[in-house]
Parts: sequence; structure tokens; C-alpha cells
Amino acid sequence: MRQHAGRKRRASGVGFRPIMLVCAIFAVSSLCIIFTRPIDRDEPAGHRETRVVVREEERRVLPESPPETASEAAEAQPSSCATVEEMGKQFESGSGKESLRVRRMIGDHFARNGADRVRDLPPDKFCKHGFVMAKASEAGIGNEMYKMLSAAALSLMLNRGKFPFGDYITYTNLSFTLREVKHLWRQNKCILKHRRHLVMRIDDFENPASTNVLCSDWRRWREPIIWFQGTTDAVGVQFFLKNVHSGMQNAAAVLFGKTEYLQGRPNVFGELMRVIVSPSHAVQEAVDWVLNGRDEPDISVHMRMLGTRPVRAIQASLLCITQALQRYQHHIVKPRVALVSDTPSVVEEIKRSLNEYAEVIHFDYKMFKGNITSGIIEPSGQLLEFRRKDWGPMPRWVAFVDFFLASRAKYAVVSGAHRRVATTYAQLLSAFAAAQQLDDAGSADPSFSFFSSFHSNLLAGGLADQVGWGHAWNRFAGPKSCRNQTRQCAFTPLLPSAWWDAPWQSPISRDVRRLQTYGVHLTDSGKVDEGQLLSFCRSRKDTVKVVSFTNCKNSQCT
Repeated sequence: MRQHAGRKRRASGVGFRPIMLVCAIFAVSSLCIIFTRPIDRDEPAGHRETRVVVREEERRVLPESPPETASEAAEAQPSSCATVEEMGKQFESGSGKESLRVRRMIGDHFARNGADRVRDLPPDKFCKHGFVMAKASEAGIGNEMYKMLSAAALSLMLNRGKFPFGDYITYTNLSFTLREVKHLWRQNKCILKHRRHLVMRIDDFENPASTNVLCSDWRRWREPIIWFQGTTDAVGVQFFLKNVHSGMQNAAAVLFGKTEYLQGRPNVFGELMRVIVSPSHAVQEAVDWVLNGRDEPDISVHMRMLGTRPVRAIQASLLCITQALQRYQHHIVKPRVALVSDTPSVVEEIKRSLNEYAEVIHFDYKMFKGNITSGIIEPSGQLLEFRRKDWGPMPRWVAFVDFFLASRAKYAVVSGAHRRVATTYAQLLSAFAAAQQLDDAGSADPSFSFFSSFHSNLLAGGLADQVGWGHAWNRFAGPKSCRNQTRQCAFTPLLPSAWWDAPWQSPISRDVRRLQTYGVHLTDSGKVDEGQLLSFCRSRKDTVKVVSFTNCKNSQCT
């Protein structure tokens, strides 16, 4: 099925930043960023399989299999279920070596395909280049940031290379805006001289019936722009790890590591943020005001309480904070703890408990008188009512100050919650913090840690009650998660899993049914039935949805 849709409205810039332009497309509240990737025009048209060329040095640094296979490790476990702490033991040592490998990949990719280089290519080469678009609305920070980072990850896999929250975040100058791509397309006469129209192919991950994420070889796509829509968490772009084409699957594995070997999976999204994202001047001013010229926090604590103050959640978090501080006691003289939450009263309660042995810092927006409070950034001063329970009563910009403050943690992040622990916001601030603390020599000693704090009520049914496909513990939520656990303080992966191939991972029935809508059948142990998936993909046709940015009048196109 092939669909062509004209532009609903002309894209226009909505603001400018010193480092990066911002653009809008299709809707005032939706904004985009474009990464580049070259398109290999020499491949025969009838070729059905694209090999991923992996340099020998990359082959050597791919994570090695552990001494025993994942299935052997699972069979060796003494019981049929595990607690969250037992599951999290495999994440204790970190994966600094693999993260540095990915850091080099990102650096090499943007050196070859960054906007600064592609912009200056001669017309015949520029017009052959391809782009991956990220488009997001200003909704939840974690979900929208994952859309941007997933596009950047896809640009690496394909060798392609006003933004969301543009008042609070400054984006890399290694990427284009759609407006600039359209301008350069005209300037280089890509249509008139090279017969290459500017079109965008859209693939919607949230529509299982139409997405090509598992069945199509995206490296063969020739549309200049690709938009992988709806990747609101760490899961979507990792679906390529099960793509039926070996080239796509290998490209994903080079970036994300092996699905069955969780100890060696790199901090992909943290490393991407390290290159792509930084606080705006106004947000940085607020962060510096909190730090007050002193050292960065040793650990950060994120409490997602949804306006409540349950005693068990607070007590469990306090114990987890203590455990985190004990782990790094030989590196800390007097602990400095950054505390962020959507519920101000919880901040004060935890602060009182920690003051005896730690210095607690917190952004009190009511006391801050910097530029960000002038009303220019958030003129209405009103929070959408339907978001108030989820985001808390503070102005929207406070969450960005909290994010960049908490991501300055030197040793650890603790995630606590009333209901859902380690959601996308906590995942990303932890990943960002870990990436910033890992230097290029790999000397992150001790390794950075991400802790999940669960009170016992959350674990009555095991991890199955941690609703959300992008939740850090979702892939551990099935029958192998013990019921009626006591409170837990568990090491947590910086890169959440998308599949169920590792020890102690097992799916819940809801996710089994959801996977079936994508054509994926899971075995009883949670493994993908690859034969069935291949058969499914052979029985379907690619869905091709294209938007054209070409203007044609009187047989003349620009």
C-alpha cells in the first residue's frame, strides 16, 4: 500500500538559538530535528539483503558471550523466581568499556555525517545524502526526549545522519532543521539537475499493522528523509534487534549490544545525550544557582509521587539512599544529595531525614529570581489541568532545571515512587549522568549506579504491576518475578531491555498479546519464534507512506 500526502501547512521557524535553529512542521506544537545518513546508490535494485559492514576493530569490541550461555545461566538458578535485587545484581559492575565503544561510534558518525560537513558537500554528493527526522511535541519530557534520541540512534544504524522544549534545552549543531534541508535542496538544484525529489517516508511504530520495523530492510530505502514515528521510550528503536534482515539486525546489535547478555550493554541513550543535548542558558543559570559555586551532588534522588506521601515509599527510598551512600563511602567525605520530585511536600520530608548526615540541595523555584522566571518562556503560567497530576503543581520549566541538576550526580541516581519506579524521566537523567561521569579513558571507578527503590506494596504481585512498556523493569515482570517481596533497592540497567532473552526475564500476558499484533509470537520462555516471524514477514507487503516537500508548477519542480 502506498500513500502520498501533501503538506498540510508550510513549515516555518518558530525561534532561534545560538547553537541550533528550531523548526515546526505539520502542527504548531510539534517540532523537529534532522540527522543525516548517506545513501548508497551503487547497490543493485534487485538486491534483497543488505550486509552491515563492521570494521574489524568494532568486531573485537562487541560484547563477548559470558562463560556460560544465557540459557545455561537461567537453568542454573536455584529457584523459579527472583527478587528485584537478585535480578539487578547483573547491572552492578556497569558497562563502561561498551559505552566508550559506542561513544567512538557516535563521534565517528557525526564526523562523517554531521551538518557542518554535509552542508558543504558538492551538489552531486549532497543530493545523494539521506536524513532521519525526529519530531516531538512538548508533552512528557522522558517520552519526547526518547523520540529525539531514537532518531539519532537510527541515523547511526542506517549511517544517516523551535525543537521540543527549545526554551529549556539547547541541541547539537551537528544536525539540520527541516527548513534548512529544504533550502539546501533548492540551492543545490537536487530536483532540476539530479532528478531527486525531497520526500519523507514515515513509519509509525505505534501502528503494528503498518510499521515495517521488523520486516523491512531500511538500508534499502531510498527516500531522502525517514521519520520513525512514535518511539516514546527505549523499546521502539530496539525492535530492530529482531528485524528479519541480518543487515538491520547486525546494525542494531553493534549499537545496542546482545539482548541475552545484559552485563555488556552500552549506555546508548546517555552517550547520545552527551553529544546532542545541553541546558539552555536560562536553565543553566538556575542549576548554577542551586549549586552555589560548590561541588556537584554525589548522588541524586528522583521521587515520582503523584501528589501523595505514602510512608512506605519514603522509608524505602531513604534506605536505598543510605545503601547508595554506603557503596561510595570511601569516595565521599560529606555526602551531597540532590533531591527532585513532582511533590514538594515529599522533598521537605526526605530532606529532614537526610540532614543529619548529608547536605541536601533542591531547586526551590519560588526563591529563584533568574531570567527563566520572567514570563517570556512560559507566558501563561498555567499548567494543563490533565497534566497536573502527572507533572505536579510546579511550572513546567522546573522539571528541566531538576533534570539537569540531577544529571550532575557523580556516583549514583536513586529512583523512588508511589507507583511506577524508573520511568522514562528517571531513566534518561540517570543515563545522562553516567555518560557525563565516564571519561574517555574509561576511568569511572567506581562505576556509576542507577538504583530502583521499591516499597513492598509495589511488589505484592511481583513486577507485573509496574505498568508501562518502556518501564525499566518491564521485561522482568513475568512469572520469574517473585510475588510478595519485601522492599528492594536494586541496581537498574541504564539501557532498558526491549526483549526477553536474558536470565530472569519473562513476559506478562498483556505484552505477549501486544507482540502478536506486530507479528511476533513468544515461546513459553519469552524467546521470539523466529521461524514464525519470518513467515509472517514473507506474507505481508511493506506499507509505504510518503510526504512530498516538492513544489511543482507548470511542469517545473523546485
